[in-house]
Amino acid sequence: MHIFEEIDFQNTPLGEISLRKRSEPRLNDILIYEVKMNEEFLMSSLFVEAELQLAHLGLVDLIDDKIDVIVGGLGLGYTAFAALENQQVSSLKVIDVMAPVIDWHQRGLVPMGPELMADDRCELVLGDFFALATSEGNGFGAANNDQKVHAVLLDIDHTPDFWLSPGNNSFYTEQGLRAMAEKIHSGGVFALWSDDLPDERFTTLLNSVFDSSQAHIVTFPNPYTQSESSNSVYVARKAWL
Repeated sequence: MHIFEEIDFQNTPLGEISLRKRSEPRLNDILIYEVKMNEEFLMSSLFVEAELQLAHLGLVDLIDDKIDVIVGGLGLGYTAFAALENQQVSSLKVIDVMAPVIDWHQRGLVPMGPELMADDRCELVLGDFFALATSEGNGFGAANNDQKVHAVLLDIDHTPDFWLSPGNNSFYTEQGLRAMAEKIHSGGVFALWSDDLPDERFTTLLNSVFDSSQAHIVTFPNPYTQSESSNSVYVARKAWL
C-alpha cells in the first residue's frame, strides 16, 4: 500500500518547513522521511551516509576518555545518533534554530527521536549555532560559558558558500572560524558536512585557522540514478599544547 503523509507543517523565521513520510514504490515501498523548506528538499532518511560519517570521521581519532561534543544542526538526527554510538562521548549538545525540528524528535515523529531522547548524554538546544559559536567566551551558551568542547560537528548549510540563510556567511571566514576554534580544546576537532566535492579554497581557509585539515569524499549508492552520489566531510584539528 502506498503511503504519503505530511506529519507536520509550520512557519519558522527561515520559512515554511514540513516533515513528510512516504513509501517509495520504485524501491519496494521502503518508508522514507523527508524534510522540505520553502519547497526545497533539505534532507531524506534515504541518504544519510555522509551524516553518519560526519560523526565517525570527526570523532575517530579523539583520545580523551570523556568527550564533550557540539552538533550544529539536528536534521533527522543521524549525526547525533552516530556520535552517541561512540562510548567516549560523555555529553552531546545539539543546537538547532528551528523549534519544529526539535519538537519532532521530542515527540518521536522521526526515526531517531526516541533514540536521542532515551540517551541522557544528549541535550537538544533551541538556538542559533552560528551566534553561539562566534560569541565571546569559551563555551556554547551562558550555562557553560567557560566550558570548552572536544569536537564540533556542523551540518546546517548546503556548502561553505551556499547557505541556508544569508546571515550564516560570516561564519565561513577566518574571523568566524577562529572565534569557534577558541571554544575547542587543544587536540580537538571541527568537522563539517558539505553537499559538494571538496573545495580547495575552503581547505586553505581551514588550514589558516587550524593546525591541520583533511577533506573526505563520502560516496553512497543512489537508487534513483543507479550510480553513486557523493558528499564531503572536512575534518580540521587543533594541535595538542
